[in-house]
Amino acid sequence: MNRYMLAAGLLLLAGCGNLQSGDGGEGTAAVQPSRVTEAELRAAATDPRLVRFYESRQWQPVWTADKAAALVEAIGAAARHGLDPQALLAGAARSDAPAAREAGLSLAALNYAEALARGQVDPKRIRDTYAVPRPEADLGAGLVQAVDQSDIASWFDGLAPQDEEYRLLSQAYVAAVRQASGERRSPIPEGEDIRPGASDPRLPVIADALRASGHLAAAGDGEAQPAGQAPSQAAAYGEDMVAAVRRLQEDYGLEADGVVDAATLAAINHSGFDRARTLAVNLERRRWMPREAAPTRIDVNIPAAMLTYWRDGAAADRRRTVVGQPGNETPMMVSPMYRLVANPTWTVPTSIAEEEIEPKGAGYMQRNNMSRNSDGMIVQESGPDNALGMVKFDMRNDQAIYLHDTPAKALFARDQRHSSHGCVRVQDALGFARMIAEQEGVFDDWQEAQASGEQTFVALPREIPVRLLYHTAFVDGGRLRFRPDIYGFDDDVAVALGLASRGRRQAPVHVTDVGP
Repeated sequence: MNRYMLAAGLLLLAGCGNLQSGDGGEGTAAVQPSRVTEAELRAAATDPRLVRFYESRQWQPVWTADKAAALVEAIGAAARHGLDPQALLAGAARSDAPAAREAGLSLAALNYAEALARGQVDPKRIRDTYAVPRPEADLGAGLVQAVDQSDIASWFDGLAPQDEEYRLLSQAYVAAVRQASGERRSPIPEGEDIRPGASDPRLPVIADALRASGHLAAAGDGEAQPAGQAPSQAAAYGEDMVAAVRRLQEDYGLEADGVVDAATLAAINHSGFDRARTLAVNLERRRWMPREAAPTRIDVNIPAAMLTYWRDGAAADRRRTVVGQPGNETPMMVSPMYRLVANPTWTVPTSIAEEEIEPKGAGYMQRNNMSRNSDGMIVQESGPDNALGMVKFDMRNDQAIYLHDTPAKALFARDQRHSSHGCVRVQDALGFARMIAEQEGVFDDWQEAQASGEQTFVALPREIPVRLLYHTAFVDGGRLRFRPDIYGFDDDVAVALGLASRGRRQAPVHVTDVGP
């Protein structure tokens, strides 16, 4: 899609102008409730939500001029949520008949309320494996109360997530749209890596991009040539600019070495347009989520390939993970972890057995302690070379997804850690299991299970929810962070929100080992 066409769409989403059209009989807020008959309103209320709403009001019209104007003004605030106010009001704006205008305003209110409370898009229509429960709310009853109390703007405000991260993402979205409105730069071309102290003709435009993203000071950095200076006169890649690149690398999950390599250049090229689009998608994704999270839980952010262990509402531990490769995606789900498995065996899924083990022959199976069980399935015996490592964290779900150890420790050192068949490999999994066993009061049982050398199950006294989430923009340490849309899920959501596809999803690749 042309970048400027994308910008136009984003600017429409973030247009902060007053949509109210006055009281002169024109515009969306112009209503005539005295001319709305019950029969006409019944005919206009084709949506089941409207029928329930008006039945609760004995089919009396709602939108006086003042209330309609307040509604239109309140929906204008949709922009800061990455939603399109004009699209929400389009049905009412197209309606000339009083009853149709009345029903259109009510439908706009309910649609906006649902977008804030549960998300504008149903995630299961995008990915049928999505298994995070969405919030539930009686929005019709809430709208009745808000209208009766003439407090509709406050009601809308209370429907969106109220946490600090959502607020910061919203602020960042509005700022990114403002940046995008004046942005006219083209992507910086690829080339040789730029190392500290080197010179390169791309440095001036790189400096401009770093200033635009807030990673380099707007003045006094001394790093880049004036806009009209010849490339041969490009300044050296000095300390201030190297520090700015390192900050950007930290924000994009890259090794903060200051080297402008291909991955770093891609992050530098993440423009205001791109950031606004990414933030709009991530705001929507957070509206899908329940407003209250269990105080003790495990969260895995799939794009970042990071695990956070929350204990009694505080982040108690963070560690790297390896998650599913494109083509073997780790699903978005909530699933309880109910036991630890010491010295696990691995029953190989049929797809992995047929594609990646059987072609290697009997010798490979023998060298890797694999044999067939009575059902004909390939089973790998316990041991340090088992694909599950020395511990498995069992979860209840119908997708055979769980957390586990791995013998492939080197993968944790990579910036890009999307290399499994879908399950989540945990860095220092034995240390993580020990922590959970101690805190859950089963440490002695866990030690005994480990020492047995055989597959042994240790039940947890309570289940711990595990949330597998897909956040390509998030706040960490008070800073906004971004990660690549490795599965193309952002693109799917953006299209559903009315933004055109960018078509950048990564092609499936085969993992380097056979583990799940």
